[in-house]
Amino acid sequence: MANNNLDLRVIRTKESIRQALVELINEKGFDALTVKDITTKANINRGTFYAHYQDKFDLMTKCEEEIMLDMSTITKQKYPSVIAALETDSETLMPFSFTVSLFEYLNLNSGFMKAVLGPKGDLTFQTRWKEFMWKTLYGNNPTAFMKEENLLVPGQYLAAYMGTAIIGVIQKWLESGTKESPLEMARILTTLTVNGPLFAAGLKK
Repeated sequence: MANNNLDLRVIRTKESIRQALVELINEKGFDALTVKDITTKANINRGTFYAHYQDKFDLMTKCEEEIMLDMSTITKQKYPSVIAALETDSETLMPFSFTVSLFEYLNLNSGFMKAVLGPKGDLTFQTRWKEFMWKTLYGNNPTAFMKEENLLVPGQYLAAYMGTAIIGVIQKWLESGTKESPLEMARILTTLTVNGPLFAAGLKK
């Protein structure tokens, strides 16, 4: 019971620190905030902060790594359903269950994602996220979704195009207050990804 209570306190402390980070990014930007700002906002002492993180950069990195690990797990779990959807003969492609799950996860973590992807957030996160998407979806490894030998254009350009497009759609959704449901956003992103922007614009039937 004592260990359970300790684990619960650690979880709550980390949640408080993360929430303080989000609020401070929105208030003054990541570059300007300090560890003292975080500890004051989270109502903890500096020793408690340093028991979990080396500095604000370590805190940001660990939060981002947790997000990417969760998204990687969602992606790998949903691979079979994406393959099955692409192999159907239906002219109306339903939103990928993977994409629905992704937007549901982003919705649950919308506060952090909006802060870190915004102009006051961590400008290096987008680059790391694109690298993560390349390794997860297109990288030359046994578990990759797309194999490099099958690509019709150089892989780095495909990854740059899709990574920027996907992050851009997510940013716009977060900036707009996540008004559309995860299911509707999944439909939008599936249409853009599978059929392409010219089709989505009504220029290509």
